[in-house]
Amino acid sequence: MKSIKNISIVLLLVLVFASCAEKNQYQQQANELAQKVIIVDGHIDVPYQLKDEWVDISKAAPDLDFDYPRAKEGGLDAPFMSIYIPVEYQETGGAKAAADSLIDMVEGIASDNPDKFALATNPDEIKSNFEKGLISLPMGIENGAPVGEDLSNVQHFYDRGVRYITLAHAKDNRLSDSSYDTTADTHNGLSDYGEEVVKEMNRLGMMVDVSHITDSAFYDVIEVTEAPVVATHSSCRHFTPGFERNMSDDLIKQLGENGGVIMINFGSTFLDSASQNSQEQVRQEIAQRIEEKGLDPESAEADQFRSEYFQENFKFSTVEKVADHIDHVVDLVGIDHVGLGSDYDGVGPTLPTGLKDVSTYPNLFTELLERGYTEDEIEKIASGNVFRVWNKVNEVADNMQQSDS
Repeated sequence: MKSIKNISIVLLLVLVFASCAEKNQYQQQANELAQKVIIVDGHIDVPYQLKDEWVDISKAAPDLDFDYPRAKEGGLDAPFMSIYIPVEYQETGGAKAAADSLIDMVEGIASDNPDKFALATNPDEIKSNFEKGLISLPMGIENGAPVGEDLSNVQHFYDRGVRYITLAHAKDNRLSDSSYDTTADTHNGLSDYGEEVVKEMNRLGMMVDVSHITDSAFYDVIEVTEAPVVATHSSCRHFTPGFERNMSDDLIKQLGENGGVIMINFGSTFLDSASQNSQEQVRQEIAQRIEEKGLDPESAEADQFRSEYFQENFKFSTVEKVADHIDHVVDLVGIDHVGLGSDYDGVGPTLPTGLKDVSTYPNLFTELLERGYTEDEIEKIASGNVFRVWNKVNEVADNMQQSDS
């Protein structure tokens, strides 16, 4: 009996060592793949983070999710710089100027660090920069407020290098209803003016970003657009029932028929309901404990307590859950319609275990390899799918402009 027990232990150890060896093999393959293929991330919010407190992201910037050293480590080649415009500008005015100032900042980062960064306005420029070892900085506007009431502003931002506009953000605006604005339904989808903006984006060769908008607005976009659309930082509502900010199965199917791509958001609350529920509970507990401790909610001590308590008590999602979302899209519409849109520096402290910053894309690749994805399929997820959409958007624009001439 003792010898049988010993044999069982030996067999178990052999299986454990074999599993570890296989894991290490996948990790090595993923690390190499991340450096070999172009990785495009549809949405990184670092420009707005730098607006009030400047940090040199050409060097290590540990308080941010994105900087040059970690981007190189993780193989990130083309992070779309989000030109994020808060909804306050919809009431106060100045949205266009605010967008221009952030675009100036991104241009300055590239011009100040020509050995590290370069601007890019199409896939060919990204590929050329990749061959030179440079990280491309394409740009997208988050919130259509800077377009204002003047359709020519779409041309203005196209000329400045912007290649997508997220039509709305946290509240309804002149273009579209927002999925977060549950107290209003201003246009029942897109406004008439929003439809004109979508058509003008098609004409110029600017991708339409359907993240943040309502389901009704999405269906309106699909009816109006002549080009494929993108959801630059959205996940699957299948895992977060009732969260309209994510895309339902029907929306994803419509997106697939349109030829578009959904780029999965890494924020834990986008990935599963358990994290969403945990966030609300933890926030309530923090507020209660700060009151019990007699702390000034605006004090540095309260901020430190808030941060530490959140990290210790929030239920973080995982890299495996991101892969689940990718699996779900692939099951619904195929491998050609999913990409990566992390929302780094935009989802605060909620990033999942295994994907805490831009150095960690290989962890996701490892998980995908373990699930049987091929290197060619992972390359599609990393950049091939969004490049296909982007090139098609440019093709549609060329045809529209030729028809107009």
